[in-house]
Amino acid sequence: MRIGNLSRRTGVSQRLLRYYEEQGLLKPRRRSSGYREYDEEDVRTVRSIRTLLGAGLGTRTIAELLPCMVHDGQGLAPACSGMMSDLRRERERIDSALADLMAARAALDTLIAATPPPAADGGPDACRAATPGETAGR
Repeated sequence: MRIGNLSRRTGVSQRLLRYYEEQGLLKPRRRSSGYREYDEEDVRTVRSIRTLLGAGLGTRTIAELLPCMVHDGQGLAPACSGMMSDLRRERERIDSALADLMAARAALDTLIAATPPPAADGGPDACRAATPGETAGR
């Protein structure tokens, strides 16, 4: 099948499919005309890529892990235990990013809680910072 058909079958844009090829995630055959030729295995590969991207993995990590993944009938599964350290490393990276996001949310919650209600703040003009020359406590 050609790239347009693969795009329709997977819901992934042709541009993104070309990017996957550039990253070494897809390896389509080339016709003598230069057109890319895909098969059913490529459909499964694209779906696997999307699953791994959805799990928070980057394309570099996916390129390393994809050859060690199989379809077990219910979804994507590791084919060997050797990839567990890579999966754990990625999970720790995601946990760290999640902790950073939770800290940012807590800081926003503090700011929101400290903000006076709209009726008490005097309207939009009351939100301006003090103009130069004004002193505190006036």
